[in-house]
Amino acid sequence: MIFKRKVYDKLKEWKTLSAGSSALLLEGARRIGKSTIVEEFAKKEYDDYMILDFARENQEIKHNFEENMNDLDTFFRNLFLLKGRRLKGEKCVLIFDEVQLFPQARQAIKYLVADGRFDYIETGSLISIKKNVKNILIPSEEYRVKMYPMDFEEYLWALGDEVTIPTIKEAFEKRKPLGDAIHRKIMKNFRIYMVVGGMPQAVDAYVSGKTYEQIDFVKRNILSLYEEDLAKYDSENREKASVIFRTIPEQLENKNSHFKMSLIDKNARYQNYVDAVSFIAESMIGNECINVTKPEVALELFADRTNFKLYMGDTGLLVTQIMKHRDRTEEDLYKALIIDNLGINQGMIIENMVAQMLRMSGHDLYFHEYMYMPESSSKEKKYEIDFMIVKKKKICPIEVKSSGYTSHKSFDYLIKKYQLKLEDRYIIYTKDLKYQDGITYIPLYMTMLL
Repeated sequence: MIFKRKVYDKLKEWKTLSAGSSALLLEGARRIGKSTIVEEFAKKEYDDYMILDFARENQEIKHNFEENMNDLDTFFRNLFLLKGRRLKGEKCVLIFDEVQLFPQARQAIKYLVADGRFDYIETGSLISIKKNVKNILIPSEEYRVKMYPMDFEEYLWALGDEVTIPTIKEAFEKRKPLGDAIHRKIMKNFRIYMVVGGMPQAVDAYVSGKTYEQIDFVKRNILSLYEEDLAKYDSENREKASVIFRTIPEQLENKNSHFKMSLIDKNARYQNYVDAVSFIAESMIGNECINVTKPEVALELFADRTNFKLYMGDTGLLVTQIMKHRDRTEEDLYKALIIDNLGINQGMIIENMVAQMLRMSGHDLYFHEYMYMPESSSKEKKYEIDFMIVKKKKICPIEVKSSGYTSHKSFDYLIKKYQLKLEDRYIIYTKDLKYQDGITYIPLYMTMLL
């Protein structure tokens, strides 16, 4: 099934604004639907298209890139002969699929765009990894777009629901509660989305009426694919990316979800694993959240990368990772999660979902730890803001509650300690929207609007 995806509009925008002056590079984790959406776009928006899948193309195709970039007439003649057909029509596009597997094709974009005969779209995973950019000149003619798993709105589209999200947006903009009945209905749908996840194959299985056990089987296969990539990276770099990825659920069960190297190995040190952590983040199968030492607008300037959290890129995959070591059947576990009766730390699943939604909205992930001595205390205590984003050039702190609990000491003390003028403060929780004491309390599903 081909699902409606928001990135399609970004592809259309690029085609119009670029007018052949750049190639589009669509990057994201494996199995999120990059190839599918690009081919659908090519079918609908061009007279003709051709796909070069570098996971499958033979050596003759690759030699053509290496030998004939100085003579593009010969390059295209050979390409069409080798593919057994030529492109027909006034506006055609060449798709370089899995371009990370053949970096020379990416380097050739500079000359191909300048030539102007066709448009070019590249798709790939692990685009920025060292070995995939080694010895090549990255073309400035690339327009890069990141693609993520299906968000809640795309998931609802797959179910034929186009009314829920406009309703949510209106309530958010007006700071108006939805009412208990509507909120409960949306929250139940959101919990199903949260446990199924946004991988198109998993969503397809759910839409097709498969059991949760069958959906979990789909997700286990995707995780196996990721683990193969990680194992290959480890064998080439002597890093332990595989171990780091497998311990994410355990790490998120820690107090405050901080990543502890001691859970990997008692002698493990951050400097020995920094590249492996970066690999997981850059491959977009994980989302890294960095501590900032000061709550300033230029958050990256105060980043302390040795103190971090690591979330799964897709919360549905996190749920499957958690399920691996449990005795009850997937069907029972999924149903318990959906009705909020699992009896485990659901806070980590909800926090992972918030991190995922913030990344999908274009935010980098930061949190802030600080020491403060309340008036009623005789010594300083440590407090933490779960996430910090910037809105309208002001800090916007975010707290995540896995229940209806509404305490906000960490907000209050943050303002007192730093004398901050804040744009907005948000507590994300499982209840309906409300505005109180200068804080906007939003239900989990509204995170996508921040």
